[in-house]
Amino acid sequence: MENLKVKALPASFYNDFLSDQAKEWVFSPIRVLLPLEKTPGILSVLSGCPHSSTFPFTSLSFTAKDPTTETSETTITIPQNQLAPGLQYSDTAGLPDLLRWTTGLQERVHGRKHGLNGLGEGVEGWRVSMGSGSQDLIYKAAATMVSPGDSVLVESPVYAGVIPIFKHLHCKQIEVPTDANGIRSESLREILKNWPRGKKKPKVLYTVPYGCNPTGMTVTLERRKEVLQLAREYNFIILEDDPYYYLYYGQATRAPSYFALEATEPFSSADGSKTITEVGRVLRFDSFSKILSAGLRIGFATGPEALLSRIELLTATSNLQVSSLTQMITFHLLQSWGYDNFLLHTRKVSEFYGEKKDVFERALERWLGSGTNEEVANEGRLAEWNSPASGMFF
Repeated sequence: MENLKVKALPASFYNDFLSDQAKEWVFSPIRVLLPLEKTPGILSVLSGCPHSSTFPFTSLSFTAKDPTTETSETTITIPQNQLAPGLQYSDTAGLPDLLRWTTGLQERVHGRKHGLNGLGEGVEGWRVSMGSGSQDLIYKAAATMVSPGDSVLVESPVYAGVIPIFKHLHCKQIEVPTDANGIRSESLREILKNWPRGKKKPKVLYTVPYGCNPTGMTVTLERRKEVLQLAREYNFIILEDDPYYYLYYGQATRAPSYFALEATEPFSSADGSKTITEVGRVLRFDSFSKILSAGLRIGFATGPEALLSRIELLTATSNLQVSSLTQMITFHLLQSWGYDNFLLHTRKVSEFYGEKKDVFERALERWLGSGTNEEVANEGRLAEWNSPASGMFF
């Protein structure tokens, strides 16, 4: 929509979304000063970093596939002077080079503008933070926002990996039904509309919008718009867990992510006009596990500074950071490829899973009957399913 003004929610907005425990978290006195060690001319005696000359590693080389061909490979060598940051403690948010690369990726893929104002915040109020896989970040985000006794909105059936997270945090999971088009927005509205008076309302909705595990469904554009509107109307944050975003092989045009959609979908202002869009209600989780390597254990969260800074407080006092070496390897691979070849690689990965889906579905149709919903009444049918458009699950 032309002339649409983007309004980023202020940092103060998120005060009511922080959990009781997150409000009491404090900065790690060492980690908060770590970035200052990079100041030219500084001789630091702060962090207790071991001297790099004592490390046995002098360089690192690995061979990777060339996305532009079927058979070629590329050898990537990280010399000692470039390897050094990967052998030391690093910033809690992540290696600066990898943060810059993934920020550029989000700009290109999701169309969100990024920059810094005088307060060090993104122009649209967002930035990127690294985690030891998206699961690590999801747990920390939940701990940041959910207090014991709170209610959390989840898809039903929900990804089994988050059930123990919410159990651990002693919160109640409110199941929202799904169908072939994803989360049922009309059911979500009914739940929120009829929420018991006096009971604390949900602050978050957890959703896997592409190739959901375990249903395999992908949320349609219309449903996404409706869910986003409900988030604005009933004041909750969308936790967008999207590890299968790059595994889309459907025939229809891929719907935008919630992170992209909130910057383009207007809402009615006080005078009834639709010239403003509000951003900052989506906390997005991406993962390299399905497209590079599950063993790398690297994911990244994208969203409001006010939430990411709290997540990083938890990281700084638990695992300190994501492995510097893993980040270094990932960055040099991505830098070698560039954005275009990275996206070419993800298209090849999605085609691979699309072909696997077709083979498996033909076997299902042969042995269990047709899976199209139009044939539900067909006698002798043993099972029904939704044909996935993304991901690894039926």
